[in-house]
Amino acid sequence: MKKFAGLGRFAAATVILSGIAFGSAAQAQEISDEQMKAARAAVAAIGATAQFDNILPGLAERLKAGLIQDSPNYEDVISATVDAQALALAPRRADLEKEAATNYAKAFTLEELKAIADFYSSPVGKKLLTDGPIASRETNRAADIWAQGIARDLQKNASTELSKVIKVEPAPQTAPAGDQPPANTPAPAAKP
Repeated sequence: MKKFAGLGRFAAATVILSGIAFGSAAQAQEISDEQMKAARAAVAAIGATAQFDNILPGLAERLKAGLIQDSPNYEDVISATVDAQALALAPRRADLEKEAATNYAKAFTLEELKAIADFYSSPVGKKLLTDGPIASRETNRAADIWAQGIARDLQKNASTELSKVIKVEPAPQTAPAGDQPPANTPAPAAKP
């Protein structure tokens, strides 16, 4: 019975200490208003959520297409209703912006967020956002060509060096079709 009481006190102490540790970790995750403002500026500057702009319109178009297929006589009513409902949901886009800013605020310091926003708001930062993907695509294409050349040369060079060490018996050569003896002529005897 005493073992269980000691075990219970140990478990309680563990729970209390872990609560203190997790509590201080949660406090470390608190985000100041200034950091959130800087995070929103950084998210806006890099266009972190721009790729999600077409989600709601895309969902609305798919829904309309499906409903119209089921009830083609009500196309106008379906389109108007789905569009109205999509517009009613549009303000929820702000939730995504807030979540993105929160994630950036957790990942970067206030100074880093300001530097990110400053850089990507500059002409060079804007150019990087627009032309960076093109440069990356071209770099990937060049890397593919480079890798093919390296693979070819590696195979050729390794084969050349290995041929000096590993002697491969040549495959028996067959005579060209015009040089074969007639079918009724015996083949020459093999040399011993």
